[in-house]
Amino acid sequence: MGQYVAPIRDMQFVLHEFLKVEDELKQMPYYGDVDADIINQVLEEGGKFTSEVLFPLNHSGDREGCKHDAATQTVTTPKGFKEAYQQYVEGGWAALSCSPDFGGQGLPIVLNNSFYEMLNSANQAWTMYPGLSHGAYECLLEHGTDEQKKIYLPKLVSGEWTGTMCLTEPHCGTDLGMLRSKAEPQADGSWLITGNKIFISAGEHDMSENILHLVLARVPGAPEGSKGISLFLVPKYLPTADGKVGERNPITCGAIEEKMGIHGNSTCQMNLDGARGWIIGQPNKGLNAMFVFMNAARLGVGMQSLGLTEVAYQNALVYAKDRIQMRSLTGPKALDKPADPIIVHPDVRRMLLTGKAYAEGARAFTSYVALQIDRELHHPDEDVRKAAADEVALLTPVIKAFITDNAWIATSEAMQVYGGHGYISEWGMEQYVRDARINLIYEGTNTVQSLDLLGRKILGDNGAKLRKFGEKVKAFVEENGTDEAMSEFITPLGDLGDKVTKLTMEIGMKAFQNPDEVGAASVPYLRVVGHMIYSYLFAQMAKIALEKESSGDNFYKAKLATARFYFARLMPETATLIRQARAGSASLMALDADLF
Repeated sequence: MGQYVAPIRDMQFVLHEFLKVEDELKQMPYYGDVDADIINQVLEEGGKFTSEVLFPLNHSGDREGCKHDAATQTVTTPKGFKEAYQQYVEGGWAALSCSPDFGGQGLPIVLNNSFYEMLNSANQAWTMYPGLSHGAYECLLEHGTDEQKKIYLPKLVSGEWTGTMCLTEPHCGTDLGMLRSKAEPQADGSWLITGNKIFISAGEHDMSENILHLVLARVPGAPEGSKGISLFLVPKYLPTADGKVGERNPITCGAIEEKMGIHGNSTCQMNLDGARGWIIGQPNKGLNAMFVFMNAARLGVGMQSLGLTEVAYQNALVYAKDRIQMRSLTGPKALDKPADPIIVHPDVRRMLLTGKAYAEGARAFTSYVALQIDRELHHPDEDVRKAAADEVALLTPVIKAFITDNAWIATSEAMQVYGGHGYISEWGMEQYVRDARINLIYEGTNTVQSLDLLGRKILGDNGAKLRKFGEKVKAFVEENGTDEAMSEFITPLGDLGDKVTKLTMEIGMKAFQNPDEVGAASVPYLRVVGHMIYSYLFAQMAKIALEKESSGDNFYKAKLATARFYFARLMPETATLIRQARAGSASLMALDADLF
């Protein structure tokens, strides 16, 4: 059923040579003891755990799926999932980047990020159980009361208890302002919550002894819309005074969804029948608190798609080197065989390089943003923290949408490498395509992410955040503009940066007259910005590879080849995307709805 080998060499390149994380972390006293040796050791051990424990469960977990017992309202995960989770907890992996104040190891987010790439490559459906727990941890850490932190955070950090986010309802989808769940105050300070939630990943399972649900609901007298939403902590089992699981809380799974992919994760319909919960943050300010969880989840979905891109590429590459079919157009290459390996064919190479480039670009991008999160949280300079926070806010929707779009492309191309065998489940490739498809949808569809980027993050502050990022790009272009060896990367990067500036101004001016112009332009616009970011990152990585190419290490030769392919074959789609973004809303809105 294929293979997975963690791409540790490329991770080390990104962390040590591109980002120079050891030097960055030395500027943050919180991470004072973290060095390259610690980072490398975690990567090595993480690679072993994911390839040896999780990857073998991926295909079988997809085939078996989760089982719901309507009589007991319980869910059983696929064979081996629970035991693998116990190994994950015993290995301390849940605590990797959590605060030592609550039992965590206090390692950097940027390192945890690399580990999560491995987890998602090995088994995305399994990884969603602990991944959601980490989002719940972050939300409680920032917005929970001291008592809530004391009771719940050590359990989340250790992995003994897991977490979920209970947001949407059958009638409202992304429009959370329409939700109807109600919370009634009790004399003891708790609330009784009633309502129905859908699409709740990991909402019920048998992997941990308790599940902590973060639930959105309305308190009495709440304003209409999104300004009247509160956030509550609703445990599956109410904790006892000594921190054990106690009485069962009436929040139960009514059914699990039958899905196209991620069959190993239980996507639940959750019913709350007067379930007891405790408010997180202030009444009617629930979305503010939940956005910590939601943004963590959006970054996490980007990591899911990076993981799928990498594992699909790896297996397609192995197949392309082994599968023989036809002869090379330039003459036979495998003279001892009746046909040549299909990797000799140009279009097979195009498909493989598409996956390779999108994986390496996403790895650099997500690691860059994870390092900015570390700076935002722990850098001693307030100005640095603020600049990092602005950049993370700007880039989060791009991570979610651009990487998931690219994974859908890359996994489809990887499946195509297999020809007819790619469509057959025993090879495992069609699962990656199915699993990748949901990532464009949940945690805010990619259209929502595009509207967030263009409408809120860019036009909302008159382009201030984008200009700051653009200044970094411009500085790199000016610094390397006279280097002839870099011209093949610098010239298109500088050109695209100028085009993004002009396109942004044009859309902004149109939007003053007609807000539909933002909706019409946002999706192609986000992809243009995504390519500008990748071009900037690939140009920097190419510079490093050029400097070290003479070392004889073929890694740098491959890195340069991948960068050249990206600029030659993938980045040029920006020409079409820019035309689409400039086309405006007229052709989209001219037809009356009843004429469709």
